[in-house]
Amino acid sequence: MDLFLYDTKAREKRLFVPIDPAHVTIYVCGPTVYDRVHIGNGRCAVVFDVLVRLLRVLYPRVTYVQNITDIEDKIITAAQVNNEPWQDLTERFTVAFHEDMQALYVLEPDIEPKPTQLIDEIIQEIGTLITRGVAYEADGHVLFAVSANPDYGTLSQRTIEEMLDGARVEVAPYKRDPKDFVLWKPSSPDQPGWDSPWGVGRPGWHIECSTMIRTHLGPNIDIHGAGTDLIFPHNENELAQGTCAEDGVKFVNYWVHNGMLNLGGQKMAKSVGNVVTIADLRKRYQGETIRYALLTGHYRQSLLWSDQLLQQASQSLTSLYRALRHAGDITGEESITATNFRSVSLPQIPNEVLDPLVDDLHTPKALAGLHALAKKIQATSASAEVINLRDQFLAGGWLLGLFNVPVSNYFQPEDKVIEVSAIEELIDSRNEARRNKDFARADEIRDFLAAKGIELEDTRNGTRWSRR
Repeated sequence: MDLFLYDTKAREKRLFVPIDPAHVTIYVCGPTVYDRVHIGNGRCAVVFDVLVRLLRVLYPRVTYVQNITDIEDKIITAAQVNNEPWQDLTERFTVAFHEDMQALYVLEPDIEPKPTQLIDEIIQEIGTLITRGVAYEADGHVLFAVSANPDYGTLSQRTIEEMLDGARVEVAPYKRDPKDFVLWKPSSPDQPGWDSPWGVGRPGWHIECSTMIRTHLGPNIDIHGAGTDLIFPHNENELAQGTCAEDGVKFVNYWVHNGMLNLGGQKMAKSVGNVVTIADLRKRYQGETIRYALLTGHYRQSLLWSDQLLQQASQSLTSLYRALRHAGDITGEESITATNFRSVSLPQIPNEVLDPLVDDLHTPKALAGLHALAKKIQATSASAEVINLRDQFLAGGWLLGLFNVPVSNYFQPEDKVIEVSAIEELIDSRNEARRNKDFARADEIRDFLAAKGIELEDTRNGTRWSRR
């Protein structure tokens, strides 16, 4: 079956033709672990989790690499602010990242490299670029000479002025050209550093990713995934390094980027200061609800993120689980989950789900396909037909990363879904909204808690709550 993906570099949707049909390779930029990851990071992880699941159905072997950046200036700064060793900080937030991904039912990558594990390989890669005349040493730094790469800018398609503005480059006296970017930088005694031919220092962010790709997947890979915020300068610089390290190398055949989340009319980003962490969301919503919400928008488009979206996702997901409960009632079987379908094959996937996904990963249409199947299940009373529909339903759910929870657990008492601390936090937010005469927000919070089985009573002594 043909798969079409939008290639950012080509600016068009292209038929996916792997380098080796027997072995597809994909690399996705992972988080820099200096804080809890936000839901924007979660969108990237979920999008490419669905793509990898789809690739595993279509091809006999897929190697999926997602890195964790464990050395970077933001990490050093955060560790200094916290007054803790940088290694402790990265380990703590790596564990937290894994917890968040498990809560969203994101499958583990085949390989999860870290730059600190590949310092020798990074140094060797930098040496190769110097030897090939596209990098130079200056004042303890090693920089990539952008002017030596005539194709620089083809991924982002930016002008020189846009490149300088977008990169927020440091115009340093040791640079031959303001656009040149750092491959290696010197470390002071209080900063982490490694011995190199250019002195004690540490790698730049961009060379870390291109080296991890070459080390684990080779000089040419099928797919590189990331958020659109990384197209420039990060992915552009990766491409320059990758193609200049060896003659005749394309480096990446398909560049696939997911759009950003939008919160209150602004792009969600740490630089803006409007981030919502996955950890905070997990206090109020099931992980599968959060995942469903992320799938409701096409991956290339901006997604408006709100409590209303999550509440709608919860209701939609519940309607799908009701179909599974109906199937269990008809067959008399204990509830099973999509995890039973980890080795799902192409014939098991319903066309209502598969067809939208092979057309540039259209998850909203795939979800609609699941709901169409749910209606068929609900309208069926014959055991054999229900089993057939249910198995298609679960196989399609596996492809989207849904139906991980047994029906009996999904419809568990609400007190296992929302924690006391989260309830009290929402009540505080509602009271503040009422004081500010934002009654629409206050009603929204009351309705949300009511949907979770929490009843509020406003008294002279404050707001009381109880579970239904």
